[in-house]
Amino acid sequence: MSLSQFCRIKWERAKDLRRQGKFAKATQELLEALEQAPQHSLLKSSLANLYVRQGKILEAKILVEEILALDPQCSQALVVRGEIAFKEKNMKEALESFRHAWQLDQQSYLTVRIARTLKEMERYSEALETLDSSLVADKENPRLLKEKALVLNRLDRWEEALGLYEKLRVLEPKDRFVQKEILRLKGMRRSDHKVIKELQTAVNIPSQQDNAQLHGLLAQKLKKAGQVREAAAEYRTASRLEPDNLYFLKQQGFCHYSLGEHDQALECLGQAFHQDPSDYYVKGTLEKIYNSLGRLEEFLDLLEEAYHLHPHNVKLLGTIKRLRKSLNTMETNDN
Repeated sequence: MSLSQFCRIKWERAKDLRRQGKFAKATQELLEALEQAPQHSLLKSSLANLYVRQGKILEAKILVEEILALDPQCSQALVVRGEIAFKEKNMKEALESFRHAWQLDQQSYLTVRIARTLKEMERYSEALETLDSSLVADKENPRLLKEKALVLNRLDRWEEALGLYEKLRVLEPKDRFVQKEILRLKGMRRSDHKVIKELQTAVNIPSQQDNAQLHGLLAQKLKKAGQVREAAAEYRTASRLEPDNLYFLKQQGFCHYSLGEHDQALECLGQAFHQDPSDYYVKGTLEKIYNSLGRLEEFLDLLEEAYHLHPHNVKLLGTIKRLRKSLNTMETNDN
């Protein structure tokens, strides 16, 4: 079913807004288009994808199941189903969904999603075979090359990964992640002290001051060198520059925890936990802090808030039940 001119304009606007990270506005554009075409699978799949990005997994699931009930071969809906399964750490279902979608629409994006899922399943050889089979016909595809470099990194094949990033730097000279990885891999041949000095110089160059990836790499090196307070400051800068990158926010929180700065740690890790409650290390650290402060009731409140945002998270519900039982037992013993 083709889109009307009105719906096409709304859909294109939503795509642009999504790329800018303006998910709420993108959602509104799609909802307005769906008022005219309420059963259009492309519009509904796009909305489901936005819901996934916003952590509204239940809403996304409902939309996807509605679409697939009417059209089991809708590739866009299969992709979103794969993304949901990936977020829920159900890699088998994610792999099946991505492969099914790829059979219908052989895009490089889907090749990457299949390879990334295989990587998370530690099936590295299959991930490389998947990427290499597509690179035969598309040797300079940046998306495929970048994913292959990530797999090679996981296998500690650093020289091969560096070679790919050097190639990517020619293809995409403005890609800051690629720049950061080249510096990181080359830095493995030099002392941490020298690398830190080089990175401190780099992030003070006007053109690189807003480079979140370089600030994050500097933070990583500082933390490894025992300069945890300085690392926390660099992670804070990186998180400010890339607020959607939860890795920086989490690492800032872990730094504050190492420094005994519990309030700052709770602020950072609590914010990250709201968006990604499946992170075992974040949840565990939060529980340790709240327990040490004698404020487990507040931790329970945080868990319930996160569960309200992510009702699909069964493990989260298990933690809530466990903690409630523990708190009730403590209250009974006190009485």
